[in-house]
Amino acid sequence: MPMTIKFFWGGIVDYCIKFGRRRFIILGGLLSSVTLFILVFIDPSEFLVLFAILLFIAGVGVGFLDVSADAWAIEISRENERGKINGVMFAGQALGMLIGAPLLTSIAFFYGYNYVFLATSLVILLIIIFPVLIKDAKKVKKRQKLTSTLVSEFKKKTTLLVSLFTPLSVINIGLLGIVVPLHLKFNLNMDIAQIGWLIMLWAGTKIIGSLIAGTICDKYGRKVVLYAVMGGGAFFTLMLIFANSWEAVAILYTIIGFMHGGQYTALGALLMDVTNPKVGATQFSILTSLGNVGIFSGEFVSGAMFSILGFARTFLYGAWFFGPAFIVLYITKLKFGKNKKK
Repeated sequence: MPMTIKFFWGGIVDYCIKFGRRRFIILGGLLSSVTLFILVFIDPSEFLVLFAILLFIAGVGVGFLDVSADAWAIEISRENERGKINGVMFAGQALGMLIGAPLLTSIAFFYGYNYVFLATSLVILLIIIFPVLIKDAKKVKKRQKLTSTLVSEFKKKTTLLVSLFTPLSVINIGLLGIVVPLHLKFNLNMDIAQIGWLIMLWAGTKIIGSLIAGTICDKYGRKVVLYAVMGGGAFFTLMLIFANSWEAVAILYTIIGFMHGGQYTALGALLMDVTNPKVGATQFSILTSLGNVGIFSGEFVSGAMFSILGFARTFLYGAWFFGPAFIVLYITKLKFGKNKKK
């Protein structure tokens, strides 16, 4: 829940912009780390309400850290750097999945869940060492008119089109994230361990796609990369229809992971480009929340589509979901991502 309403935390960060972004990264990290450390000593079977409240507070801390870091990146970066910045961010996210999933589950299995909270608390402390050592980039000396600035930004045609494009473009990602494992389990009889290895391969190719797309979209523009990876995503989603062995699905899904990494990177750079740095925490978190709506929509309809239509037609419609996104992207006029400096 804290991450679904992160635009609220972004509003607080932007309203208090005179204090800078760095301070909220540190405070959010400390709040989360300390709360997770306290959870080590709380037994949820005896103190469930207290456990849930503390877990929520830990999520709030991560929310403040997340929106403040995004806003800070928007403030200090140039447009021809944001592709590479997002490439590294999304590659890091995928690397966290690749390493964190087997590592933390192993810790839970051998030592207990308490040590998972302890490990996570220590990792967050390590993360916030970096903003402690780096000077803040203060550009605004006073509180600003947050609401009026946001309204003005979202009246712009480009911002409105990007706001529509964002959820439409990622429906396929949410859909495949549920349907592919279901297909592997029920149609190809793979066990959960085998599916887990495939998800790790998907995360690995996502890292590569993120890093490559970051460099390309800084050089040739966001649209070029988005057209390429969305077109590739649609094509290889269609190819899943003809994949009747786990080996074929594994190859196609890892290629799709590469496309997903590139799509996340180019989309993240595009959202940074249309965001006003003065309200960077709020506006960017609203735009990324719209992306979450698209992913959740794909996940929401995936089970019903798989049950009613079967896997072949589900993959067919999953490819078609890119169609409206292509149309909106085509009519969106961008002045960003062409290697120009501020």
